[in-house]
Amino acid sequence: MTSTDLPSLPWDDDKLKEECGIFGAIGVPDAANFVALGLHALQHRGQEAGGIVSFQPGTGFNSVRRFGYVRDNFTSSDVMEQLPGQIACGHVRYSTAGSKGAAIRDVQPLFAEFAMGGCAIAHNGNLTNADQLRDELIDRGSIFQSSSDTECIIHLMARSIQRSIPERMKDALRRVEGAFSVIAMTRTKLIGVRDPRGVRPLMLGKVGSGGWVLASETCALDIIGADFVREVQPGEMVIATADGIESSFPFETKPKKFCVFEYVYFSRPDSVIGGHSVYETRRKIGVELAKENPVEADLVCPVPDSGTPAAIGYSQESGIPYAMGIIRNSYMGRTFIEPTAEIRNMGVRLKLNVNRALIKGKRVILVDDSVVRGTTSRKIKEMILDAGAKEVHFRIASPPTQWPCFYGVDTPDREKLLAAQMSEEQMRAHLGVDSLKFISLDGLYRACGEKKREAEPQFCDACFSGEYPVAPTDQLASGKLQMKVDA
Repeated sequence: MTSTDLPSLPWDDDKLKEECGIFGAIGVPDAANFVALGLHALQHRGQEAGGIVSFQPGTGFNSVRRFGYVRDNFTSSDVMEQLPGQIACGHVRYSTAGSKGAAIRDVQPLFAEFAMGGCAIAHNGNLTNADQLRDELIDRGSIFQSSSDTECIIHLMARSIQRSIPERMKDALRRVEGAFSVIAMTRTKLIGVRDPRGVRPLMLGKVGSGGWVLASETCALDIIGADFVREVQPGEMVIATADGIESSFPFETKPKKFCVFEYVYFSRPDSVIGGHSVYETRRKIGVELAKENPVEADLVCPVPDSGTPAAIGYSQESGIPYAMGIIRNSYMGRTFIEPTAEIRNMGVRLKLNVNRALIKGKRVILVDDSVVRGTTSRKIKEMILDAGAKEVHFRIASPPTQWPCFYGVDTPDREKLLAAQMSEEQMRAHLGVDSLKFISLDGLYRACGEKKREAEPQFCDACFSGEYPVAPTDQLASGKLQMKVDA
């Protein structure tokens, strides 16, 4: 594979993207306002679209769904007055690979009326047997309104013979495979469910004297002043009502496989997951990276913002000064200007600028969270060299990303992943840097609080190892993927 084989890509299209964040609140006045604030804190998990559903006796269920940022769509009184009530849930999303430009009907939460009342559902994750389920349900008469895999859950619930919505949800979720952290709401209940392996996070918080919230991350609890109670456990269903919290474990027990990339990149550094500070874990990744891959240099510089904690850790361990060699334009939005060919050719300069006075004549270590296609890494290297750097060394705070994710991450096909096509030395030559080193899987596990990666891994690390804890049924059935599957 050569540089000419790589596709022409938008300047901001060289990172793995989490597909969504979810938030729900019950027992608080104007619950939709709490949800909007929570979704704003989770905006990093999905920036394409967002939606909120609320319920109020007398007016029933109300829904607003919009493309774009939360701040642009859910801050005006005209919009929020359409969402009254003391219970609400919401969702921010990226579209999945292959479904860019999806219709508004794909924006969650999805809503359905059952015999026992209405239910709104918001889902973080991905169902690996969604195509199979969809074909089966259509053959049996179901009519789908969206391309979202979440709609499979609704149709499975509609076919259940159980007499309550929580029991129908249990029936439906026993049929699905893959990763799911789900928030659902009825007229009187806020429901949270996490898949048996706990691939995606889900947090429970309390606000005021009788209010409850569910959120993808603890940072979304902080923004509304909610107290963190605990994580929803893998395989657990929690139901929040005016009477408190009910808990059950309706699924077969499975080995826990939390997504290790949540620690590397997806979650905000001010969140706490599994009892560990995400920031501190990323700093420790930098420490391990420095231990495993030292190099003589003058400066350690992060690729902002995701490389910053690891760069701090690398600097602390190596003794090489930390410096902001690259400055990020915090006001650069995804829709700042129409991405014409001319604008695309400006590359990452729209978002990042080199601190020339600092970099000139220096041997620079650049710390980034990952290398996906390598397009952005090459552009950053060119900017550093143009600024007069003497040497450029890349240190990557994750192992080589060699396999696509099927559990709720927008990942390129395997042939577009640089590490799947090249050796480390070939990647170094392709990027044109003096050295390129990745943290090992064992080093990553040590930073996450484990001694090493065991034969039965404590996390889902399929994007690095190719060992999938849940068989990607649809991909295997289509013949698009050949791999070993550790199910």
